[in-house]
Amino acid sequence: MQSVSYKLTEFFLIFIILPVSFALDYPFVIKAFLAISGFFYVIYVLLKVEGNKFRIAPNLQWRLFWKHVSIKLLIIAFLTIGYMWLTAKSELFHVLYQKPQLWVVILFAYAMFSVYPQELIYRTLYFQRYASLFKSKSLFIFVNAIVFSLAHIFYRNPLVMLMTFLGGILFALTYDKTKSTLLVSIEHAIYGCWLFTVGMGQMLGFPD
Repeated sequence: MQSVSYKLTEFFLIFIILPVSFALDYPFVIKAFLAISGFFYVIYVLLKVEGNKFRIAPNLQWRLFWKHVSIKLLIIAFLTIGYMWLTAKSELFHVLYQKPQLWVVILFAYAMFSVYPQELIYRTLYFQRYASLFKSKSLFIFVNAIVFSLAHIFYRNPLVMLMTFLGGILFALTYDKTKSTLLVSIEHAIYGCWLFTVGMGQMLGFPD
């Protein structure tokens, strides 16, 4: 399972074939089975092949992390509020004002059951398993953003693809710097929760 040919095949199946297939029309039950099976395979590879212990790394630079995330969040907030004001003013902070209980439930469920699994696959697995396939760190991070965007192709929305590509770059840079699934998951959850809060949740599949 450590040969280059095996890793390339595995990469192609996990990061290209499976996500693209979710954009096709076939029964949801089959899609769910493929997604769950793929996730369990990822966990197996991380535990048994890559020897990941899922421990919180010591000496995390929390202060620096929060500083960088806060700056990026301010920029994202400015851009997204402007976008919503210009394109869908009536939806701006709609769920937060009209359905605060749903807002709390969705944020918790999203952070726990969507963000962390995504980061295990697209950052932890990707960085630990496929770094040796790339000679260029910039290309490695660029491809990570591409496949992360591709994971959202089933939305069939160019803006979603662009946003997740940019998000993929941010998350890849964070993981590359910190080597922490916890920190990159927190960052991912913050930005995703903000998009839901500001009123862009419907575009990203959040129930409202």
